[in-house]
Amino acid sequence: MLLALANVIVPVLVVAGAGFALGRFFELDAGTISKISLHGLVPAMVLDSLLTTEVSGAVGVRLMLAYLVAAVVGALLAAVLIGRVPPATRRAVIVSVAISNSGNMGLPIALFALGQAGFDQSVLLFLVSMILGFIVGPLLFGSAGGARSAMLGLLKLPVIWAVVVGLGMRLLGLQFPTGVMRGVEMLATATLPMVLLALGIQLGASKRVRLTRAVVIGSVVRVLVMPVISLGVGLLFGMSGVPLQALVLSGAMPTAVNAFLLALEYKGDVRTVADTVTVTTVLSFPVAALVAAGLPYLV
Repeated sequence: MLLALANVIVPVLVVAGAGFALGRFFELDAGTISKISLHGLVPAMVLDSLLTTEVSGAVGVRLMLAYLVAAVVGALLAAVLIGRVPPATRRAVIVSVAISNSGNMGLPIALFALGQAGFDQSVLLFLVSMILGFIVGPLLFGSAGGARSAMLGLLKLPVIWAVVVGLGMRLLGLQFPTGVMRGVEMLATATLPMVLLALGIQLGASKRVRLTRAVVIGSVVRVLVMPVISLGVGLLFGMSGVPLQALVLSGAMPTAVNAFLLALEYKGDVRTVADTVTVTTVLSFPVAALVAAGLPYLV
């Protein structure tokens, strides 16, 4: 446990803590920082991972399907547990459980806990979480354009086109010229520190949290129950080793900041989602340490 805490969580806390201090003492434009990460750095990281990863297609497909099934099971469980509440609050809890922070939190922790092999597989989980968020989120929160609007919004994300280019080049056996590839690698290397700084800045700027019943249920299911659900789904899919470890570790990740942005955009229950993001992020640090300590037993 102490070794997992030192090797996995402490590096993340150091970088996110620096961002927290910056967000607490300076008025920073968190939106601009998020745009730099989401639209500039993350696509480069995804492209670099797709061109260099050793994950086979069959393993990747099984991993992504298991992630989707676990997200659906968790969301349905939260919907049952929340009971009779206003529809906006119910949707907020469901989205908070379904959309995990597989980027800002998930990728750095996966790298430290599972090495490059686990990181490559966690990149696939991050892509699924992005797609899930930008389709399910608008649909649940009531996007004016429905599914069509959600799909158009998804196609505007550079990370999606990075996936298309990366997969296309891999299938055709192509590579970028050395100079271009080095530039992509430099951007990819800058991604994890930047997303952790952005996470810390967002937490530093957060206001006082309200622990409502909806926030507590959403937080407990998202961080405490989802690792168990992910383990069960992974075993049902016949997974083992690093893929199963990556899936279970992803279950301990907090609610994604994107869930808050979607609630804000589509006028959902913003306060519930925002409070759940903060609570799950704080809660996920010790939980992720516990999960990381148990991962070696999932062989």
